[in-house]
Amino acid sequence: MGVSLDKAKEVRKGEGLNEDGLNSYLKNTFSDKGDGVLSVQQFPSGFSNLTYLITFAGTDYVLRRPPFGANIKSGHDMSREFKILSALENNYGKAPKPIVFCEDLSVLGAPFYLMERVKGTILRASTPQDQMPTEAQFKALSSNLVDTLVELHQLDYRAIGLGDLGNPEGYVERQILGWSKRYQKAKTQEHPEMEKTATWLNENMPKQFGNGLVHNDFKYDNLVLTADDQLNVKAVLDWEMTTIGDPLMDLGTTLGYWIHHSDPDILASNQLNLTTQLGNPTRGEVVEMYEKKSGSPVDNIVFYFVFGLFKIAVIVQQIYYRYSLGHTQDPRFKDLDKIVALYGLVAQQAIQKKKIDHLF
Repeated sequence: MGVSLDKAKEVRKGEGLNEDGLNSYLKNTFSDKGDGVLSVQQFPSGFSNLTYLITFAGTDYVLRRPPFGANIKSGHDMSREFKILSALENNYGKAPKPIVFCEDLSVLGAPFYLMERVKGTILRASTPQDQMPTEAQFKALSSNLVDTLVELHQLDYRAIGLGDLGNPEGYVERQILGWSKRYQKAKTQEHPEMEKTATWLNENMPKQFGNGLVHNDFKYDNLVLTADDQLNVKAVLDWEMTTIGDPLMDLGTTLGYWIHHSDPDILASNQLNLTTQLGNPTRGEVVEMYEKKSGSPVDNIVFYFVFGLFKIAVIVQQIYYRYSLGHTQDPRFKDLDKIVALYGLVAQQAIQKKKIDHLF
């Protein structure tokens, strides 16, 4: 594998920042750096909060802000994400260091924060084949991914100051009701399989497995890996949906992203992850690893997998909804409605067959 560092590129059309306002803010915030030179680039991947590479006075920072046209009071709360990183800073070695949070809308028109830039490799759907990990590397990496997920779930969230991050009681029910409502608000067309899946989830909620720190978007492209052949996990990114709840709901989301090479091409075509590469375990094998590493049995995995599929589909539908309204011109979004339909179909197959692998 020819390792490549994750690189920022030119800012996408319609997603530029007010560089004059940002420059003034940085000069005031980092007054010890003098009149530093500012440059702004954008990390082109990701579908939710916008991420920029800010270089000021010779130092790299990562800036996170809500997407344009989004409701910044709900799923894009920058202060909440900054609080999570601040709590993790001295308690968890795989989170980027937070630097400063800004709620002054006169600077960029939305709240934002700066964090350290963790340099490393991020594996994305666009990673060229000649830079792809080998089969053996993926086997080791998938094990490291599950190790990291278990580490997060077993953190003492109360001891690190995140006891008030969310209410763990009734978490599963709130998640099902919440994502069902979000889907209805963002609908642009009818997807019968999604409606059926929402109904099934509401009628088949299990008792809560336990409580833990839930990342809510845990997958390969939210991991920064060492830029060497070991590909160890350096940092976990995108903490915007992190809360306290049932860890198996988190595992279900990871499984929802986990398309295996034994799945039909119709699944691999969504290009949301790199788990189709040889060396990656099946979804069932991921569950077995989680059970072994966590020391806890995982029951009713079909429910959690179906929830993961449904939640991902709703997130994609929300992005497509903003695209349909013209709030973003990102060309990657024009066919996202097809992924929504596909995930609804997969969810129905899992429900009917009562399993998470070999669904077609």
